[in-house]
Amino acid sequence: MLLAATLMWALHRWMPLAIVAVSPWNRLGWVAAVAGIGIAIAAFRRFKQAGTTVNPREPHTASSLVTGGVFGISRNPMYLGLLLILIGWALALGTASPWIVPPLFVVVVAVLQIIPEEQALDKLFGEPYLRYRQRVSRWIGRR
Repeated sequence: MLLAATLMWALHRWMPLAIVAVSPWNRLGWVAAVAGIGIAIAAFRRFKQAGTTVNPREPHTASSLVTGGVFGISRNPMYLGLLLILIGWALALGTASPWIVPPLFVVVVAVLQIIPEEQALDKLFGEPYLRYRQRVSRWIGRR
């Protein structure tokens, strides 16, 4: 996410393309960013309450399937929170070129992180995880 945010800043600085949000409207980006931080913190707390790993590199060490709270609206609220931070950052920067990065972030995170996590959770939790996947979307919403 920090790499994506830095790339967004660089695009804004050296290839702004067009202004899409002027002051004071670009400050609404901070609302999205704060919402993203709140969602990520809520997800982190749910993991801690469940006593399971928060390390995204070790999904195979998960000790419990967390489906309540923010996990009831997104199977990946931490990544959703990071995406909202990037969307807020794009709006705060106010130019068009940073908007290229959030969709790329979604693809990269899905391929490199979410899909392997889902495979590990499927092996660990089987049928309960399958039912959870059928009920809650990867990014946001119920099915």
